[in-house]
Amino acid sequence: MMMKDKLLNWLNLILVADVFLVFLSFGWLAIAVFGHSVGVPLGLDLWYKLWQPLFTPALGVLMGGAILSALVSQISKRLNSN
Repeated sequence: MMMKDKLLNWLNLILVADVFLVFLSFGWLAIAVFGHSVGVPLGLDLWYKLWQPLFTPALGVLMGGAILSALVSQISKRLNSN
């Protein structure tokens, strides 16, 4: 029981950090696109270079972790009800 709680706590901590990374990357994208539209370079090219190696896996981890967390929660709930 203790190991499962530790695992869930670590998973939740990783997901929270990942959510912040995803939100920061979206904010950066919005600011960079605005800068590009007014002719001020605010890192849109760098953002595009980081899309594949950094932001795409971050989104995948976020989605996979959310599904895994929900699945573990449902299994735990069913096992505890029996």
